[in-house]
Order: sequence, then C-alpha cells, then structure tokens
Amino acid sequence: MFNNLCIKAKIAAENFIQDQKGVTAIEYAIIGVAVSALVLAVFVTDTAGLKAALTGAISKMAANITSANTVP
Repeated sequence: MFNNLCIKAKIAAENFIQDQKGVTAIEYAIIGVAVSALVLAVFVTDTAGLKAALTGAISKMAANITSANTVP
C-alpha cells in the first residue's frame, strides 16, 4: 500500500516537472516585474530629464483639453 503511494507520488512529481504549460506565464511575469522595477527606478532617481519632460507634456495636453472644451 505504501509502496503504491510512493510510486504514484514519484510519477506525479515527474509529470509536474516535465509539464511546460505554466512556464511561459511565469517567464512573462518575471519580465514584467523587471520592467516595472526599471521604470520605477527611472522615475524615482530622475529629477530633470525624462520625468520633467513627461510632466511638461502632460501639463500641455491637459491645458489643450481644457481650452478645447471651452465654448467660445
């Protein structure tokens, strides 16, 4: 009885190791975390370059949207 259980557990473990279904999802998750960390590092440490350019562009877009919504 115990021997059968050990054999079934070994077969299940081997099948689990050989199964490749979730590997791609895990790889994409790891890549997503790395990209998120990189973007966070850029925005936290950058004070005058990219962050300032994006802030200025967003401010200009907001001003243009506001002026486009006003009725003459």
